Amino acid sequence: MPSASPLPAYSPKALEIVRRTNELLAAGGYNGFSYADIAELVQVRKASIHHHFPAKADLVKATVALHREAMRQGLQSLQQGVADPYARLIAYSRYWAECIRESNPPICICALLAAELPAIPAEVADEVRGHFDGLQAWLALTMEEGAAKGTVRLADTPSAEAAMFMASIHGAMLSARAAGNAALFWQIAQLATDRLKAP
Repeated sequence: MPSASPLPAYSPKALEIVRRTNELLAAGGYNGFSYADIAELVQVRKASIHHHFPAKADLVKATVALHREAMRQGLQSLQQGVADPYARLIAYSRYWAECIRESNPPICICALLAAELPAIPAEVADEVRGHFDGLQAWLALTMEEGAAKGTVRLADTPSAEAAMFMASIHGAMLSARAAGNAALFWQIAQLATDRLKAP
């Protein structure tokens, strides 16, 4: 697993602000909300939000950093809890299928922010790129392990296959949202995992 800088210790109110920011990002992206929206949801004054996060870029960067940490912990749990690398890839896909079906969250915020990269602050963009770099590294190691164990079939290098799988999963999220059909995510994700299954 890629190492990361330790996260700051946030107060319960700051964590609530971040949680609401995550929801608003998933709903409308970086430019889809303001501090006024968060103030209304959290029931605080805008000045209180600025106290914790002086600028919107600070808030969104913190939100993405916590999202990355949650994802790192989730991938680590899969690594430790699912012995078969191919089954691990399916478990990862099913996690997102359930999230999208339950709208909790309805999409990976990094998938949305990646589409906005040219227009979002550099410090936020760096966190988003870090998310994808870390995920691709984990997928590549999983695929390499699966190929060694004979449960994963690779048509290209582990890194290239990881990039393709990652693009399929995040593209499936966007396709499901565009179609208004949560089930479409799993249809695409299943194709992405089926092609990796060793005969």
